[in-house]
Amino acid sequence: MSVHLLGGGALEPADAPLYAPFLAEASARARAAGRTAPRVAIVSIHPGGPERAEVLRRVLAAAGEVEAHVTSSPGGEPLALTAIADVDGILVGGGIVEQVRAALEPLFGELRRQVAGGVPYLGVSAGAMIAAESALGGGSRIDGVLVSPEDPAEPGPEFEVDAGIGLVDVAIDAHVAQRGTLSRLVAAVESGLIYGALGIDERTVLIVGEGGLRVEGDGSVWRVLPGDGGVLVSTIGA
Repeated sequence: MSVHLLGGGALEPADAPLYAPFLAEASARARAAGRTAPRVAIVSIHPGGPERAEVLRRVLAAAGEVEAHVTSSPGGEPLALTAIADVDGILVGGGIVEQVRAALEPLFGELRRQVAGGVPYLGVSAGAMIAAESALGGGSRIDGVLVSPEDPAEPGPEFEVDAGIGLVDVAIDAHVAQRGTLSRLVAAVESGLIYGALGIDERTVLIVGEGGLRVEGDGSVWRVLPGDGGVLVSTIGA
């Protein structure tokens, strides 16, 4: 099964085609188990609370029949194993990336085990960012130097990297073209803070599976890797 990484911004029923490949994999797993509808864990760690979780449930339902198991939290508390138990797919939504990572950290091992066993994973925005081995934070400075846009009246925090789930081996960023954070990825790779990264635009999904990388949606996936004397930047288009 695959890891689906959505760069954010796709939260309307009209965006259902971006969720459809994930749901198709979950449905195939459900059929193999004798179930007519896939059981999908929807995990939403977001200040918007249950309303934000309902947004995810609604857009996933627009992609096809689903039995949703919803866990919603405003952040601050680790999740229990029951949030992702006995399901055919796992969807982790967006929010404040540090809070999403902290809430799911106790489940990282179980998430890796389930995905290795064939359960597809869909991360949206922060849910995509924490899927990597190295989970990027939301800061805008490296060693005090501004590397991506911020509010001039409120200097941002340092850009930090923490342990992620480990479903993909390069760092993942989201909302890249929309928030102007490609420069942050370039600076992070050049400084050695991360080895390499894939930055995903909004309404764009990167599917990582046995057949390699596939991109669906309106935008691009930006590949940032170290090169001789600098950093190499290229795009993987839809």
